Amino acid sequence: MRLIPRALCGAARAAWRESFPLGGHAVARWFPGHMAKGLKKMQSSLKLVDCIIEVHDARIPLSGRNPLFQETLGLKPHLLVLNKMDLADLKERQKIIRHLEGEGLKNVIFTNCVKDENVKQIVPMVTELVGSSYRYHRGESLEYCIMVIGVPNVGKSSLINSLRRQHLRKAPFCPAGKATRVGGEPGITRAVMSRIQVCERPLMFLLDTPGVLAPRIESVETGLKLALCGTVLDHLVGEETLADYLLYTLNRHELFGYVQHYGLGEACDDIVSVLKRVAVKLGKTQKVKVLTGTGDVNVIQPNYPAAARDFLRTFRSGLLGPVMLDRDTLQSHPSAGAQGHRPAETDP
Repeated sequence: MRLIPRALCGAARAAWRESFPLGGHAVARWFPGHMAKGLKKMQSSLKLVDCIIEVHDARIPLSGRNPLFQETLGLKPHLLVLNKMDLADLKERQKIIRHLEGEGLKNVIFTNCVKDENVKQIVPMVTELVGSSYRYHRGESLEYCIMVIGVPNVGKSSLINSLRRQHLRKAPFCPAGKATRVGGEPGITRAVMSRIQVCERPLMFLLDTPGVLAPRIESVETGLKLALCGTVLDHLVGEETLADYLLYTLNRHELFGYVQHYGLGEACDDIVSVLKRVAVKLGKTQKVKVLTGTGDVNVIQPNYPAAARDFLRTFRSGLLGPVMLDRDTLQSHPSAGAQGHRPAETDP
């Protein structure tokens, strides 16, 4: 891959935006309130559960997790799985782990469920957690029942399918090795499902659950991070707004893979200019009639929404390189025992 000359990056850096305009974004409108029903269904199933596996996106390990999970499901042993590690810049993995330990999360595994990376660590850790905890009225049961929770589109169903590939390769009742539907957009899993077997020894079943977001997101910027990771449908936030926040983030982190990918020649911090060049590069243009003094004239204009969709899709597929969207949060909490998150931005 051809690298951008350092001189170009250094010269352009002076022009990067130091902040992103967060006003005018109604965060509450992005996140549907009906998710509270999903949480209630999970609570009603808790008596059948021995352990909780919470799945979250490794690109935002410190942002956007639903605090209600720990409040309402916190009596059970808890394992945090940070999935999509292949898309995350994990150079500061140990700092992430120390930060999470400061929040009381001592059991953390990074995974890539698409390639089954680190997935084999999960069953032994769950077995250990359940074995060292009091199982209440489930003490006589020889099987383990695990509930998989998380915000939308972080890979909960992919994790279940990955576990089945690892431990039930010869399961005759499921020749495809796949028990739950997965997709690249939020909302595929609609309801708490029946138990799905993922292991023979020990006998282990998982409950897949719908993604549940917090009823109030801590800040607009946290909402934008969640949206970049695909937890809500893009059109609810605005594809061009998301593309602009992505451009802002990539430039601040000096991640210029988008320049090579789209052949732009140089980095740029103006989203209109970038999307225009992306649209022309990809042939995503449209004819628009313009009324002039001499009549209607057909003008070729860039299709900005289509270019924004391609920019977002390219980022989410990892073609622009790994990224850590919580970099600022990590830098603002350097101590090993740091707790909490960066103060929320001012909401509109």
